[in-house]
Amino acid sequence: MTQTLFATTPTTADSKLAETTMAEQFDEITPVWARAAQHASQFRNDLDAQLQRPTHSYSESLAAFDEPTPESGCEGIEVIDDLVDSAEPGIHAMTGSRFFGWVIGGSHEVGVAADWITSAWGQNAANHSATPAASAVETVASRWLLDILDLPREASVGLVTGCTMANFVCLAAARGAVLRKLGWDVEANGLFGAPPIRVILGDEAHSTVFSALQYLGLGQDRVTLVRTDSEGAILPDAFARAMEDAKSDASVIAILQAGQINTGAFDPVSHLIPSAKIHPNCWVHVDGAFGLWARACPERAHLGTGLEQADSWATDGHKWLQTPYDCGYAFVRDEHAHRRAMTIAASYLPSASDGERIPSHYVPELSRRARGFSTWAMLKHLGRQGISEMVGRHCHLARLIANMLSEQEGISIMNEVVLNQIAVRFGDDNSIPDGDSLTQKTISAVQQEGVCFAGGADWKGRWIMRLSVIGFDTQEHDAARSVESIIRCWRQVQCDHKT
Repeated sequence: MTQTLFATTPTTADSKLAETTMAEQFDEITPVWARAAQHASQFRNDLDAQLQRPTHSYSESLAAFDEPTPESGCEGIEVIDDLVDSAEPGIHAMTGSRFFGWVIGGSHEVGVAADWITSAWGQNAANHSATPAASAVETVASRWLLDILDLPREASVGLVTGCTMANFVCLAAARGAVLRKLGWDVEANGLFGAPPIRVILGDEAHSTVFSALQYLGLGQDRVTLVRTDSEGAILPDAFARAMEDAKSDASVIAILQAGQINTGAFDPVSHLIPSAKIHPNCWVHVDGAFGLWARACPERAHLGTGLEQADSWATDGHKWLQTPYDCGYAFVRDEHAHRRAMTIAASYLPSASDGERIPSHYVPELSRRARGFSTWAMLKHLGRQGISEMVGRHCHLARLIANMLSEQEGISIMNEVVLNQIAVRFGDDNSIPDGDSLTQKTISAVQQEGVCFAGGADWKGRWIMRLSVIGFDTQEHDAARSVESIIRCWRQVQCDHKT
């Protein structure tokens, strides 16, 4: 098939020149891409048999890369080979089936392939005029996301880098909306002299929420923290008292959580949102970095019952949707508030007509990656049923792991496993310091052995091993093999402690 370079009808000579030029480019570039694909495939294929952790520390990785500033260039294949040789010893097994260290997805091959093509296309997805396809795919993917997560279909969607920025976008919309009700235009006049905003959230809120408040000038320490229960979920009575105390305030932003980072617990939103909405000027935001995806699984959807009554929601694509990094979603019921908070305007930028959508009107960036392609690809690949199955399978495996570990002497499961998170403590019958030491030593032993990877956290004054089951390829045999490793390491730590 003849491929032309210009919209005008080419001459025969022009066509031959175009074909020759493209053939030369293909011959030059393809080996570099082929080598990159070969390395990538090799990494994924070998991952199961390798240690599930890096073999190089930061300092060792730095030494591998450290060299004088290049004065002359290298061939592309040489660059790719050097990159892989220097980087791979310091690369984590985050895409593996036995990686439980943090709540992060596995970068599914379909999403990665779509992301590779996105990079090759080199699109700056700022507006619909410059990148019609990138803008269109975001429009469709946004509609699919709202449908699968069962959020208000009129909500607007911003595709951002992750849940940190999704929380930022949603809370920026909230800040503008509640202040406009008081006659203050924060987008135009800033916060100098603005009416104060009371921010209410649980004392187990994720750190990224506090970061978003910091970025927005609302402050990390100027918040009202509400007590939570043993699972990290907001206590309804404590929340009601906080809202009662705030009734004299002119505006309130209440931040709720779907999926506590250590336990997977959900704030009881069906009780909290009606309590918040009694206030005449209250915006309710939900941080659902991974927990929001429970709504896509009929077996777990009850955990998020009532979330649709909120005003905004944030979640990640690179968690349960398994998109490659970076990808997150900000959902805002009030599209006007969303666009007021985010739109970047300039004379050289196009405006939108009816039925058109400009991606940069919903995010903080003008120059931005066309991450809608990988989102669309993963939604298309998994479909509603595939997402539901995966979420359900991960929750089942988490319960299975918890049950197997709890049968062992000296191992305690510290949370009610309602989702995909397991909080494990070792030697809990000992004193708190001894239990902390035994838990940390077991975590280190598991990481060193490298059969699986588990992380740790200081939660409610005690150290725990935190297991997050969220890799797309994780199956029962991965769970069993990982449990065997954890038990083996614990017994060795236990033996060393006794001697």
